[in-house]
Amino acid sequence: MLSHKEIREKMFGVSEIPEAIINQIHQQRLLQIWVPEMYGGLGVRLREGLSVLFDWSKIDGSLGWMLTLCSGANFFSRNLKPEIAKELFSNPQTCFGGSGMIGGTAEKQADGSFLMNGLWHFATGAPHLSHFTLNAKLTEKGEPLLDESGSEMIRSFVISKNKAEIIPNWKSMGMKSTGTYSFKVENVKIPEAYSFIYDEFFTDDVLDKIPFRIFADLTLLVNYLGMASHFSEEAIKIRPHLDLHSFNEKIEKEMERIIEFANEIESLLNDFATISFEKQKEIHNYSSEVVEGLSHQILDIYFQLGIKASHTDSTVYQVFCDYFTATQHSNFRREIK
Repeated sequence: MLSHKEIREKMFGVSEIPEAIINQIHQQRLLQIWVPEMYGGLGVRLREGLSVLFDWSKIDGSLGWMLTLCSGANFFSRNLKPEIAKELFSNPQTCFGGSGMIGGTAEKQADGSFLMNGLWHFATGAPHLSHFTLNAKLTEKGEPLLDESGSEMIRSFVISKNKAEIIPNWKSMGMKSTGTYSFKVENVKIPEAYSFIYDEFFTDDVLDKIPFRIFADLTLLVNYLGMASHFSEEAIKIRPHLDLHSFNEKIEKEMERIIEFANEIESLLNDFATISFEKQKEIHNYSSEVVEGLSHQILDIYFQLGIKASHTDSTVYQVFCDYFTATQHSNFRREIK
């Protein structure tokens, strides 16, 4: 079993997560933290999962990001029909990942299956996935299928990785080993049983009832905090006399607040209460403010580190690039009015 120090060393400067680390992740089923135990996953509670993601993001930003998004995609195990979920997750190496965009079409066939075509971008972990998840517009005889309100119908699908073409086109300054690539699907027939609707569940668990917005906010937020903590470790190595006490305290304080939110959400749901829109907005605004505050503080610290921090072969530079690449995720992007 690789230590955290060894994992960090192996992750430095690589363009893809090394096989030894991926094997360890599979052995610990870390990509299946949100998969119910009935399917072979760990089925952890929200607070436990958030702590795991923070720890791995602190080791390495790319690694934590890949774990977060791929374990998040595996959450869809709860939306699949039980027989399909059991079949797929009987394998400890099953790993979903994909794109939230609507990148193609699913043409309904006479036998009830769908013929998939399209291009989807930003599928994190692409080299390590067993299956892609994707969203597509439903069509029949080339025409969009409409729901009762007259809107085009959208469905999510799970397809085997070997039925898609991966396009390695990640060019960002950071998160270089996340394997965040595009993928293309051409004339692939998918049985209806491998489709799902993201807010319809076949399991009965408190996690099923957590609003997606809260789940996304908190799982991503712990990544920023983990990377900020790693940045602090590396910064002090360059400038040992920097006073980062308040910065480190802020990270600890925000993690405590996140765990409080997680406990509060699960407690409410255990009592069969509904998570109000106001509570969702509160958590989202809080998360957005934390990321904005961290970003300014990291920049302030970076300005004090000197030329060494700009060396492309320095660890602090890699963490800096990972963090600010992650901030370009749309989740906490402020709307321009």
